[in-house]
Amino acid sequence: LAQGVNIRLEFGHLLERTFARAMATEIKLFGRWSYDEVNVGDLSLEDYIQAGKTYLPHTQGRYQKKRFRKALCPIVERLCCSLMMHGRNNGKKMMAVRIVKHAFEIIHLLTDKNPIQVFMDAVQNGGPREDSTRVGSAGVVRRQAVDVSPLRRVNQAIYLIATGTRNSAFRNIKSIAECLADEIMNAAKESSNSFAIKKKDEIERVAKANR
Repeated sequence: LAQGVNIRLEFGHLLERTFARAMATEIKLFGRWSYDEVNVGDLSLEDYIQAGKTYLPHTQGRYQKKRFRKALCPIVERLCCSLMMHGRNNGKKMMAVRIVKHAFEIIHLLTDKNPIQVFMDAVQNGGPREDSTRVGSAGVVRRQAVDVSPLRRVNQAIYLIATGTRNSAFRNIKSIAECLADEIMNAAKESSNSFAIKKKDEIERVAKANR
C-alpha cells in the first residue's frame, strides 16, 4: 500500500514538473501576454493579421523584399515599425518596442483583457472598407468609390493608429505609451475619440458620396 502511495506521489510530482516546464516554454509576448485564444473576428482579414508567436516584436525579418510578404509579419511588429517615423525616430526599433510594451501594460490595467486581442480588434475596426480614387482623362477628373482590399485595410489601420498616437503625444504632458494605449482602446471599441475611427468614417463618407 505504501509503495502504491509513493508511486502515485511521484507521478503527481512528475505531472507538476511537466506542466511547469510546458508553461515555461509557452511563447508569450514580452513574457507576459499569451497568444492562445487570440483570434481575428473578421473573416476577410484572417490571412493578413498574423499573431506570429514571438517573445519580442523584433524578428529582423526582411518583409519588404517582396510584394505582400509584409502580410506574414507579426501584427505587433508592424505597429512597432510604423511608430518609428519622422526622421529623428528612424531605425530606433528598441525604443518603439519599449513604447508598445508600456502601452500593452496600460491596456491590460485599464481593460483587464489580453492587449494583443484588444490591438487586433483595433486593427479590424480602424481600416476603411470603402475609399474613392481619381478616375478620368484629358483634364476631366472625377472621384469613383472603390472597395478596399483586406491588406490595405490592415495597412491603413496601423498607419492611422500610429499617426493618431504621434499627433496626440506631441506637445502633451502624456507619454507616447499612454497615448498609444488610449488610441488602441478607443479604436477597439469604435469610439469616435479615436483618430483612426474618425479618419475611417470620413473616408467612407466621402466614398459613399462618390458612388
